[in-house]
Amino acid sequence: MPDPVPVRPSSLAPFRKATFRNLWLASNVSNFGGLVQTVGAGWMMTELTHSPVMVAMVQASNTLPIMLVSLIAGALADNYNRRRIMLGAQTFMLVVSAALAAAAFAGMLTPWLLLAFTFLIGFGMALYNPSWQASVGDIVARSDLPAAVALNSMGFNLMRSVGPAVGGLIVAAGGAAAAFAVNAASYLPLSLSLYLWRPALPERRLPREALGPAVAAGLRYVSMSPVLLRVLFRGFLFGVAAVGLLALLPIVARDMLGGGAFAYGLLLGCFGAGAIGGAVSGARLRDRFANETIVRAGFLGFGAALVGLSLSRDLWISGLLLLPAGASWVLSLSLFNVSVQLSTPRWVVGRALSLYQTCTFGGMATGSFLWGHVAGRAGLAEALWAAAAVLVLGALVGLRLPLPNFGTDDLAPLGRFVEPRLGVDLRARSGPIVITVEYDIAPEDVTAFLAAMTERRRIRIRDGARQWVLLRDLERPTVWAESYHVATWAEYLRHHERRTMADAEVSDRLLALHRGAGKPRVRRMIERQTVPRRDDLPLKPDDMV
Repeated sequence: MPDPVPVRPSSLAPFRKATFRNLWLASNVSNFGGLVQTVGAGWMMTELTHSPVMVAMVQASNTLPIMLVSLIAGALADNYNRRRIMLGAQTFMLVVSAALAAAAFAGMLTPWLLLAFTFLIGFGMALYNPSWQASVGDIVARSDLPAAVALNSMGFNLMRSVGPAVGGLIVAAGGAAAAFAVNAASYLPLSLSLYLWRPALPERRLPREALGPAVAAGLRYVSMSPVLLRVLFRGFLFGVAAVGLLALLPIVARDMLGGGAFAYGLLLGCFGAGAIGGAVSGARLRDRFANETIVRAGFLGFGAALVGLSLSRDLWISGLLLLPAGASWVLSLSLFNVSVQLSTPRWVVGRALSLYQTCTFGGMATGSFLWGHVAGRAGLAEALWAAAAVLVLGALVGLRLPLPNFGTDDLAPLGRFVEPRLGVDLRARSGPIVITVEYDIAPEDVTAFLAAMTERRRIRIRDGARQWVLLRDLERPTVWAESYHVATWAEYLRHHERRTMADAEVSDRLLALHRGAGKPRVRRMIERQTVPRRDDLPLKPDDMV
């Protein structure tokens, strides 16, 4: 009989989870309000000032907070109750949006005050996003994660296809203040859904990481993960260049096309419609093409749309050009997002996602400021051409640093480590702890051993080890030892909790190369230059039974 054909998970499979379905629907209401607010803020800035820089800074003020605080938000997402963080962020944004609407109705807004309000709303999103995106992997199965990310993108862009056009009508009929009021009300359904959600929280055996060490652990993990570094760099390049379209679109609608708020909303709607097409076709494209092929096409397709937009003076032609731009946007960014999630274990996924957002949205904030200045000094068409050139550069970078296909590594906890029975009364904060692992390696296996140790070093440092070294005994040259430090006993236990099933392959290779009797000998020692009498006292014989 022929082998059965593997069944690709349905692109709608995440909707079988009621939690995902409810949060997805409520999120789209919030997304709708946010897009209405974006139209209102962008158009109000064109009424408050004619400076292209200030208009572009509306987009930058939304994305800059994500660059500044996203990593801290990721550390909080990995160490605290994500539901409470999201609920707090939604409440904060509701209050700020209501204050923005009140200030607009009272006629108190100035260009800088408008930027301050949009910055605070962006701050709330920076706090919310890592917890929400990390929670998606907790709500749906790993096999459904690409579909869930695509559905989130599709939902946002479904709102993008109607929200800006409706926002343009609201601004035209009731002014920007009405758009801000709609946004404030849109936070209520999601806040209620989060309040009613009661996720099962994993049991925590170890104390929470302090904020500083947690941030450092996230940076260390990503810096020792080559796949993540590629994704972050490509995301930064895409963000810098592609945001030029969104940042300058209000001026394109006003100066190139001679339109008003409704024309601006219509253009954003076309962009969103293209993004929906990209989200719907994403699974089929991933089946047929490599991830790098799709991303490279996204860079080039977006660049071509920018060039066409710089030449067009017709609203409908410009709208048609925004369709492939929207598809390229969602295909590229969703691939970056899923690549990060599938390449990261759960203990650090919030921090990895926050670093991805820091790079991508930091690129957007940089690009918004840059293309606004270029448009002000050289001209609007020239700014669009320059952004397109950066997108071509991003596609060429893929020839050297291609985005890999989704990994099949099992990133579940390895679970092999058994906490040893100690003869010293250690506390969780006791340390530093020094670990040595001794191997007996035959001369003919040294090359293979060193290759495995290169990978072991990366894994150790990635998971929190310090001062890792490899030693060789001068009197017994077949004896090798790896040595490393961890700050405390709690950090040593945490170090082993971070080991994944994928890491077992390196451990198994080293065990197979070891020629000594039994397993490699492990020594766990506490480093002391002075010995406080109150800490680390030997246990009494009765306590060791």
